[in-house]
Amino acid sequence: MSELRRIDDTLYEIPMGARDDMRVPARVFADEEILAAIRRDRSLEQLQNVATLPGIVDAAIAMPDIHQGYGFPVGGLAATELPDGVVSPGGVGYDINCGVRLLALPLSGDELGARQEPFVHEISRSVPAGAGKEGGKRIDLAAVLREGGRAVADRPEDVERTESEGRLEGADPAAVSERARQRGAGQLGTMGSGNHFVEVQRVDEIFDAEAADAYGLEEGQITVLVHSGSRGLGHQVCSDYVKRMDAVLTRYGISLPDRQLSCAPASSPEGRAYLAAMAAAANFAWANRQEIANRIRAAVARVLGKDAEEGTRQVYDVAHNVAKVERYGGRDVLVHRKGATRAFPAGSDKIPAEYRAVGQPVFIPGSMGTASYVLAGEPGSMERSFGTTCHGAGRRLSRTAARKEIHGADLRRQLERQGIVVRSASPKGLAEEAPFAYKDVESVVDVVARAGLARRVARLVPIGVVKG
Repeated sequence: MSELRRIDDTLYEIPMGARDDMRVPARVFADEEILAAIRRDRSLEQLQNVATLPGIVDAAIAMPDIHQGYGFPVGGLAATELPDGVVSPGGVGYDINCGVRLLALPLSGDELGARQEPFVHEISRSVPAGAGKEGGKRIDLAAVLREGGRAVADRPEDVERTESEGRLEGADPAAVSERARQRGAGQLGTMGSGNHFVEVQRVDEIFDAEAADAYGLEEGQITVLVHSGSRGLGHQVCSDYVKRMDAVLTRYGISLPDRQLSCAPASSPEGRAYLAAMAAAANFAWANRQEIANRIRAAVARVLGKDAEEGTRQVYDVAHNVAKVERYGGRDVLVHRKGATRAFPAGSDKIPAEYRAVGQPVFIPGSMGTASYVLAGEPGSMERSFGTTCHGAGRRLSRTAARKEIHGADLRRQLERQGIVVRSASPKGLAEEAPFAYKDVESVVDVVARAGLARRVARLVPIGVVKG
């Protein structure tokens, strides 16, 4: 990428003229060390491909956690102008509304004490984990696809403290195929595999006391971070519509450098159908994380007592694989976020009233052996990245490469020597998520903070990990 040029301390750009088919520049937030890791895969080439999409505005943008994905790079975002700009299922990804939810418990690490291992074990018993795993709650699926998290929420405040209140408008269960419904039918309240997890953590340090107080976080407190999405249902929705859009590219005069970017005008029958199915899958994902939260609270009650369960509050739930209509610069755009997190600043009416003075909570998982961060959205995100920041540390090694470096049993022993209780359905899956397979979360967070996209609120360190 000889065309890559440095714009400022945290931003690099491939100009529009680097390729004849680029409609906008390609930009990446990074520092020199992170950029060196990014160059090892095809993610910057994929970002340039995104810059060719019809209707894209401003730039194809990547966060410092960018890595190679399907069509779009993971850690990328693109905004297309409505009504004629395209929607691309690859810009959302196969795990529609994969996202994270943070619960804060009313006790400290010291108060948890010897109950640490029983608590992690009880979570592993309560939340089914693993590829294709079922054992989830079975309720009216159509209601879940329409209503999202509120269909299974026991507490109104959980709904209020969820992005979009856990429900995208325009969801149509009829746009979701029968095969997708079958795949999701028994998976509500299940974790899945890959990089999905439930992690028990301790608040290690507070950086912004005002925001931490608003979020209900204090030093030493126990938290639980949930990372999961729409499971087999969302995967099937993406598969269905990539195939459907690939078949109509010629009809709409669309030429792409990569067929994995298959798309259609958002206003077309195919575009409208995908958005309706995507919204339904996103609603399923919010309901899935809500049901996981319900099960974690039940585990809290069984191990730590009813008072602890009643005092366990949801901080927030935020998506990082979704496309949403938002307004910037006086125009409506469809913002595709794939492995990128909404990060609206203080004053936004799109975030809960109790957080408006400090900004939207953002959760940045590191890896199961390193810290995670709670951030708050900053005005720079609206000015530079369509209200967006990173979503994690970002892979540095492929899953295959990680498995070549370490065996799951050895990794488990290493983590347990660090005082981290580990429960995993698969040693192979554990090895694939080894901490060294990810970029340094401290560096990633430093870049987005210096870029003015989000600021640090708290650092969380793992004390227990449950994985598929």
